[in-house]
Amino acid sequence: MQQLHAYWRMDYIEAPRYPATMQRPFTELPAMGDDRAALIVHRSAHSYLVLNRFPYNPGHLLAVPFREVVELEGLHRDERADLMEEIVLARRLLSAAMKPDGVNIGFNLGASAGGSIAHLHAHVVPRWNGDNNFMPVVAETRVLPQSLEATWVRLAASVGQLAPNS
Repeated sequence: MQQLHAYWRMDYIEAPRYPATMQRPFTELPAMGDDRAALIVHRSAHSYLVLNRFPYNPGHLLAVPFREVVELEGLHRDERADLMEEIVLARRLLSAAMKPDGVNIGFNLGASAGGSIAHLHAHVVPRWNGDNNFMPVVAETRVLPQSLEATWVRLAASVGQLAPNS
């Protein structure tokens, strides 16, 4: 068995995720009053879509309920349905704006599963054929070909073009 040593990951693991003033980012981001600065792409009745500040790929979205819960079971039935609709919208939005070859959708439930913030959220990550390259391994560098600001502009422009619930 071979082992891949990615020692650079420890810097990521130990790095603060948000400015020190932001103790609960998923509840504080929607309260900022500036969706562009917060990187919020869409809001629904019970949840919202926000660009991940530490993306795996350009367009990496998080679907987040407004109410802070840790587990799926903590959401009320209408909140679960609303969150799923946001995930579906995220998929449609990425397809329209970014044209990925595929999409990864998932939850990291618990710290050992990769949940670095104790507020339930789903990852919606666009994928392209050949997007996973050697740079993170050999150069300790993740290559993101588009800035968060440019990605926000692209996704926000597409939100209004999508027909609701189709």
